Amino acid sequence: MLPILQLIVDTVASVLGGVLLLRFWMQVIRVRPPASIAQFTFTLSDWLVRPLRRIVPGMGGYDWASLIGAFLVVLVASSVLLLGGASGQGVVLFAIFRFLNWILYGFMGLLIVEVIFSWINPHAPLAPFVRALNEPLLRPLRRVIPPLGGLDITVLVAFILLQIAQYVLRQLFAFH
Repeated sequence: MLPILQLIVDTVASVLGGVLLLRFWMQVIRVRPPASIAQFTFTLSDWLVRPLRRIVPGMGGYDWASLIGAFLVVLVASSVLLLGGASGQGVVLFAIFRFLNWILYGFMGLLIVEVIFSWINPHAPLAPFVRALNEPLLRPLRRVIPPLGGLDITVLVAFILLQIAQYVLRQLFAFH
């Protein structure tokens, strides 16, 4: 029964945490989302972000309430492990690991969406938004890696670097 509970909690937490991280990232890079994305993001996350803003106001132009909210979501989702006999310290460490992993997976997902748009419909209404979300990751790589035969391989390099970061993260936390 515990694995089923874990699956349900993880699914809900992943969606909510992903939305909170997206909300934070959109504000960091100052990109305005399309109306449908904005409505979905804010509707799904305002119930948590607004009360957190009273405790953790935005500083330096960053929406810290969204980022902290995402961590709280992963912490609550990881607490299910307490039912399986995990220690509180183990749950917190696992939550930190999962939180960082969510960030890496989020960036990978954005890169994949950009690649799909470039193949299928580069002029899709959401394509400029996704490109804007990826640009802070890709811009430094584009300065170093020139296009090869007219192909921009920076997305591939960024994806590999994110996978390396995940590997290092797994080794650092010793989760296999």
